Amino acid sequence: MKSPAPSPLLARLATHRADRIALSSSGLPITYGELDTRAGAVARTLVGNARGLGGAAVAFLCEAGPAHLATLLGILRAGGMAVPLSPLHTRPELEFLVANAAPVTLLASEGLRAALTAAAGGRPVTSLEALADAPPAGELEPPASDAPALMLYTSGTTGRPKGVRLDHAAVAATVAALETAWRWRADDRLLHVLPLHHTHGLIVAALGALWAGGEARFLPFEAAAAWDALGDVTVFMAVPTIYAKLMETFAAAPAERRARWAAGAARLRLFTSGSAALPASLLEEFRAATGQTILERYGMTELGMALSNPYDRGRRVPGAVGTPLPGVVVDLVGDDGNAVGVGEPGELRVRSTQMFSGYHGDADATAASFDADGRFRTGDTGTRDASGVIRLLGRTSVDIIKSAGYKLSALEIEAALREHPAVAEIAVIGAPDATWGERVTACVVARAGAALRLDDLVAFARERLAPYKIPRALRLLPELPRNAMGKVQKKVLLASVVEGAS
Repeated sequence: MKSPAPSPLLARLATHRADRIALSSSGLPITYGELDTRAGAVARTLVGNARGLGGAAVAFLCEAGPAHLATLLGILRAGGMAVPLSPLHTRPELEFLVANAAPVTLLASEGLRAALTAAAGGRPVTSLEALADAPPAGELEPPASDAPALMLYTSGTTGRPKGVRLDHAAVAATVAALETAWRWRADDRLLHVLPLHHTHGLIVAALGALWAGGEARFLPFEAAAAWDALGDVTVFMAVPTIYAKLMETFAAAPAERRARWAAGAARLRLFTSGSAALPASLLEEFRAATGQTILERYGMTELGMALSNPYDRGRRVPGAVGTPLPGVVVDLVGDDGNAVGVGEPGELRVRSTQMFSGYHGDADATAASFDADGRFRTGDTGTRDASGVIRLLGRTSVDIIKSAGYKLSALEIEAALREHPAVAEIAVIGAPDATWGERVTACVVARAGAALRLDDLVAFARERLAPYKIPRALRLLPELPRNAMGKVQKKVLLASVVEGAS
């Protein structure tokens, strides 16, 4: 039997010039040679006198930055499956993740060791600093392409987070497809402001830059600091919430600073947005300020990146997520299991070389996530136009509202109501209703000093939406519940609305 090929991810990283800068934080650069040395030390001390970890899980908690990537790559080189945890996780969340992943080793930076120890259920937690200083021993057996590389947890917007297992080949397929689609280059400098425990920040952004031989510059997000830093990078990736905060800060800044920020942003070759729907109005606001058209794309933890708007700015469609990436096939399927026509809504079902190898410890959930034709059921509903461009209507479970016999897109309603001058943030949900089936309910964070009544919102909506799409309830909130990636947690909203009604 032919042996599987070695990890394409680690093989690619080994080809980069040792003196090129790979990572930086607080102005301190780390070269590819230094990153290799640090990762090697982590790997050899994890393995000890063995040849490798054989795919065993190793969970680690570390601040975003070079130490995080060195630890991750060290675990991969040791033949382990890396389980990145987040400083944003609460103790109950950490307790669940540690218990579910059942790692053979727990690692933490010294500043976060106490937090992980408190959630570890008596398991020992090793200091990353001590690990890096330990004397190396043993020879490493390179992991194969089909060996487990990462276990990332779903965001939990549709239930309890599930551990998604990704092998080395799947991770490499994602970054290779994006290298082709987004034209990553070795001279790229990425401004990195995202968490590193999700696909977006870890694979798409950080590993995307490293795959190409570029540099990832880490910066804890603060809007003014991010604007300042944009003047000396080539790529920026963010979620819609970050772009909204950038524009709020931009609007409040003096004219001279706005001009400087806009000029710096104009020099970037690529801005992308993902992890949640980018409002078309926000895209236009950013384009008016900087001349840049943000590239939208679509992916999931389980399948990597599936769709992308084109690199050519002039062909990007606001509010759409583009066409399939290399190695990806996307079908739109109706309730009857058959393909839908142009413009008709259907569930996105995907075949991809980037596909996950299963949910950790849950064979039933893994099997249920694929249809009879072997396509992954995304749970997202969208439409495809005559040119093949796909537009998302939302999560089938929370963004598709079934009211009065209609299937309504919460995202479409949100986009229309977001234009109301009193609306700062909005999420639309379908609350159970004996008459309508689901009642279109607008959950709104009002702008400072603004008053908003349901009558006002309805009158505004009548000029923009069909009568059956108009909200029939309004709930004013101080903030919308969001997860670490900025996604609104609509199930939390729905539960609070139902509880309030009862």
